[in-house]
Amino acid sequence: MASFGDLNRVNTNIQSLDAQLSLNKINKSMADNQLRMSTGLRINKAEDDAAGYSIATKLNSRVEGLDQALRNVGDAKSVLDIAESSFSTVMDNLVEMKGLATQAANDTLGADERAYIGDQIAALASDVNEIADQTVFQDTQLLNGDPANTGASAFSGTLSLTFQVGERSSDTLDASIDAVNISALFSSVGTDVASGNIAVSTSGGQQGALTFETGGGTAATATDYRDFIDSIDTAIGSMNDRVNQIGMAQSSLSTREVTLSQSISANSSAASRIMDADFAKEQSESVRLQILQQTSTSALAQANMGPQSVLGFLG
Repeated sequence: MASFGDLNRVNTNIQSLDAQLSLNKINKSMADNQLRMSTGLRINKAEDDAAGYSIATKLNSRVEGLDQALRNVGDAKSVLDIAESSFSTVMDNLVEMKGLATQAANDTLGADERAYIGDQIAALASDVNEIADQTVFQDTQLLNGDPANTGASAFSGTLSLTFQVGERSSDTLDASIDAVNISALFSSVGTDVASGNIAVSTSGGQQGALTFETGGGTAATATDYRDFIDSIDTAIGSMNDRVNQIGMAQSSLSTREVTLSQSISANSSAASRIMDADFAKEQSESVRLQILQQTSTSALAQANMGPQSVLGFLG
């Protein structure tokens, strides 16, 4: 800062240098202030607040992971919704099959009528396999069991799915979908050979098909259909187990959805408090700096005129 007697020196204008230094500081502060107001951020580079910048970067990374995890949960729910929709259709077929089997178990029907009912049940069974084939999400067949199974074990087992439902590697949710086809649902009936004249044939494929007569051409009787009613009840129970598994997984996903939404809100709020600019404060600061800039400019002009007073000594 200028001291006593500095105005009497011409070669070095200390007062002007001090005014320039002050003006440069104000201009830098104004530039930073304008940058904060234009970006809406309090921290635009690490030097503004190194610790705050590091913390906010970590929070933003977490928010990005949580956002994607929330989208993953939505996709997972879509997968399970598709499977559940197909389960509902399969269940409708099984219920209709039970009604037909109950009708065929009545001795008031003749062999021809009972054969017609057998054809209807066989068609419904074929529809169950068709539903499984058409239940697909992103090229993944959801109801045909473990895709690793091939050959004689194809279309069996359990499809295991692991959903990434958080931003950490350990934040996963496992879901499983057992195979849904005639072989899987009517395993209690027996494959190709059964007690009585109703059997599950795998000659047309591993998914199985219901047949209502023996290889010798003996048609299923009312007694066979009575036994078959129990098999349908078992199949319906198996489907109920599958629906229950899907329902529990859906419930867990819904809980994760709420938790993720809350976490996103909380972490975004924390990052905002660190990174975002307070516009009311910045606007007040801008007005203050503009006033100081004007006064500093005026002081600099006066300081530059100061050495001219020395000319009075030469008069």
